[in-house]
Amino acid sequence: MGLDFYILDGSAPCSVVQMTAKAVGVELNLKPVDLFTGEHLKPEYLKLNPQHAVPTLVTEEGVSLCESRSIAVYLIERYAKDDSLYPKDPLKRAIVNQRLFFDLGTLYQRLIDRYYPLLFPTFKGRVVPNAEEQLKEAVGFLNTFLDGNAFVAGSEYTVADISSLATVETLKACDFDISSYPNVAGWYDRAKVITPGFDNNENHGAAFRKFFG
Repeated sequence: MGLDFYILDGSAPCSVVQMTAKAVGVELNLKPVDLFTGEHLKPEYLKLNPQHAVPTLVTEEGVSLCESRSIAVYLIERYAKDDSLYPKDPLKRAIVNQRLFFDLGTLYQRLIDRYYPLLFPTFKGRVVPNAEEQLKEAVGFLNTFLDGNAFVAGSEYTVADISSLATVETLKACDFDISSYPNVAGWYDRAKVITPGFDNNENHGAAFRKFFG
């Protein structure tokens, strides 16, 4: 029996965890949470995640973990057979961490700023000035990180690629054209064929597209 994992179809953060779990051979017991009907606000879910967000993972010890990148790192450190996805070398790990934090705090956040006010009632009124330009700048940063590098954190494939793939897949679902960023487009084509569970990532992208109606 797998670890209980609370998800929302169409969620890039949920996809990050699912692809990482696949990469390290961990089975997940998927438990959909319907944010649109308020399931995430029920007392039983708030006990698991006081931030009433997805995803949430329950460990073998019964501890609830939140925040997708943190969960992904936990799964690697707990279950991976080696450190290739999350290197132990301090410098390599620092670069991977920077890319993870960039994906969460800059790239994905600017995706939210650009598209969520158009899609979700709870985000209406949160219009960010110049959101389109800010998003393009963030994708440009990713393009720069990939200049001369096969993968997001350098020459080796890591969890930073898994995380970034989920975000870029959501961008594509929003009809954002990554072909204007040749390094990103080339990396996307390389990374998707070696990422376990990428078909699930595409399914999340397709589910996100449905939010556009």
